[in-house]
Amino acid sequence: MIYLWIKALHVVAVIAWMAGLFYLPRLFVYHTRQAVGSESDALFQMMERRLMKAIMRPAGVVAVIAGIATVVVGGIPWSTPWLSAKLLGVISIVAYHGWLEKYLVEFAKGKRIRSERFFRMINEVPTLLLIWIVIFVVVKPI
Repeated sequence: MIYLWIKALHVVAVIAWMAGLFYLPRLFVYHTRQAVGSESDALFQMMERRLMKAIMRPAGVVAVIAGIATVVVGGIPWSTPWLSAKLLGVISIVAYHGWLEKYLVEFAKGKRIRSERFFRMINEVPTLLLIWIVIFVVVKPI
């Protein structure tokens, strides 16, 4: 029974984390249009910071810890091919999250090193990774 509770926690945390991973780049799209130091720039910085600190970081940590716990409690061998493929997707999402953290810092420093178009494009990355992970968890093609 504990396995199902851990799994439920994992799913809820992943949903919250993914919501942030979808939303933050969209905020960056609109933030690139704001003048550095303007009132709207400060508002976007606050929204981005709160999203990261209150939702994305905690949800990401809980998702990873609960995911590890589902493997351990569920007795799933770490060498299982579908799990290895899923973990590749998870590692990629963690790296993507870190990449977004980098841009959050850049915006906070008043730097605009990437274009609105760039953030529109990278906004698709978590969708592709989510598809990858779900296929390997549900279908288990390998």
